[in-house]
Amino acid sequence: MKKNGTARLNPESIAVVLVLLLTALAATACVKKRPPAVSPRGSFSQEGMASWYGKKFQGRKTASGERFNMYDLTAAHPTLPFGSMVKVTNLGNGKSVVVRINDRGPNTKGRIIDLSYAAAKKIDMIQAGTARVRIELIK
Repeated sequence: MKKNGTARLNPESIAVVLVLLLTALAATACVKKRPPAVSPRGSFSQEGMASWYGKKFQGRKTASGERFNMYDLTAAHPTLPFGSMVKVTNLGNGKSVVVRINDRGPNTKGRIIDLSYAAAKKIDMIQAGTARVRIELIK
């Protein structure tokens, strides 16, 4: 402390404080924030783009802990609770399928749901790869 009562920080102290501050800022910037899971009570409907996933993920663990099976009628959604049953309607052709949410995703901006290969096949979106859909929570 100086004679006039003011404290002086040495360069090492300033460097430590800056490193800690930058580390804290970087850690919060890297956290991917998703809205909380939607309660199955009440109605839920959403429109947007769907995509599908299959062979590359066959047998891998999903976010729910079960193994992905591309031939099951399942899907990945960012917020709906695992086990939710959702009706997915292809708005381009009117075809629909009921899927069970067992994974988190999609991880591509602008998509609202990732369907398994089997679910995507039921609504004829395999060739296009994506489709505009409406999803409605059943239970």
